[in-house]
Amino acid sequence: MLAAVLFLPGKAMALSAEKAILLDAVTGRVIFEKNGDQQSLIASTTKIMTALVVCEQCNVLDRMRIPKEAVGIEGSSMYLQEGEILTLQELLYGLMLRSGNDAAVALAIYCGGTVEGFAELMNDKARILGMKNSHFVNPNGLDAPGHYATAADLAVLAAYAMENPIFRQTVSTKSVTIGQRVLTNHNKLLWRIEGADGVKTGYTKAAGRILVSSATRQGRRLIAVTINAPDDWNDHGVLLEEGFSRYGVKRVVSAGDPVGMVEIAGGQAGYVEILAAEDFDYAMTDGESAAVKLTGPGFVYAPVVAGSDGGFAHVMIDGHSVGKIPLVYGITVEITPEEGKSFWERLLKGD
Repeated sequence: MLAAVLFLPGKAMALSAEKAILLDAVTGRVIFEKNGDQQSLIASTTKIMTALVVCEQCNVLDRMRIPKEAVGIEGSSMYLQEGEILTLQELLYGLMLRSGNDAAVALAIYCGGTVEGFAELMNDKARILGMKNSHFVNPNGLDAPGHYATAADLAVLAAYAMENPIFRQTVSTKSVTIGQRVLTNHNKLLWRIEGADGVKTGYTKAAGRILVSSATRQGRRLIAVTINAPDDWNDHGVLLEEGFSRYGVKRVVSAGDPVGMVEIAGGQAGYVEILAAEDFDYAMTDGESAAVKLTGPGFVYAPVVAGSDGGFAHVMIDGHSVGKIPLVYGITVEITPEEGKSFWERLLKGD
């Protein structure tokens, strides 16, 4: 993905975060990045993966009896009691609003059999999502050897997780009552930023303050991640507001648009038009220009069939490739018949 300077370098350096990224979740563009691929402790932002795995693999209406292994876990807690019965959805609220480490262990045991078994499910999902610089050993993010991720990986994870309706509804909830418990979301951006709808805070002394946020306006979602950011609330405010105000999603090419001509060798026509097979949208500033660049040798052998695979083209933004679009042939072009030879002559020759 193409990383771009979001705003003037002086303003960008004003971020308190040691590592940061701003991702346009719709188009996949990295709008801003600062040390985005450096591995770090990630504290309770781990729970994004925990909640996602539970949402995908379990029925959140299931009820579970809290085992003793999930009681009295260090750190933030929803204060579970051994033997009480809660739904998985209620535990998800405790996990994502209260950041309950005990809720994380309870969900891990229910979903994965053991904490270790659940960590395997987390790592399986990380591999599927292409989170190459991440590894999980527990469901709550307590500091542990071999437990880490990057700002870039957390952004990919959050963008994917926010597509899950159960996950999205959970992390966008400001407050919920569960029995005698009143859980209020730790994510202050839900009250501060227009369109804020997730996702998770995190903190340990070793990791520092970590925040993953999501905001959606007019169908467009931005994901911001900061790691070791003393002023994370303001960092996210700057990132999200600048991202929405300076970048807009634009249609670069529509399905069916002609993108070029390719020479035909041995065909009844000399050239064939190449069409885009699908739409391509991208987050751009008003000052950026887009182009489509064909790949390949510049010619094809006849015959070609209208609508069949015509390879792919690169989408270029100010000279940088930011993606690929599949292509199809616009018309059918048959092979040129050989004149002066009978069918039997061509057959015997092996033509």
